[in-house]
Amino acid sequence: MFDLKIRKIGNASGVILPRELLNKMNLKEGERVFITEGADGAYRITPYDPEFEQQMKLAKGILSRYRNTLRELAK
Repeated sequence: MFDLKIRKIGNASGVILPRELLNKMNLKEGERVFITEGADGAYRITPYDPEFEQQMKLAKGILSRYRNTLRELAK
């Protein structure tokens, strides 16, 4: 568990993440993180875009459904 404080950064507020946490999440300075709300009301910070993940699931379904058509088009 990490105890973080909200700090004033310029005209905004932010949280500074410790290096140990950045390493655990495999993040580097300048990368984006996403905050999602769970069904239980808890918030989660993740480096993965849930919208992009949903789009990729849809794309994989389409690719598998039309595999033969796409293979012919690639020739």
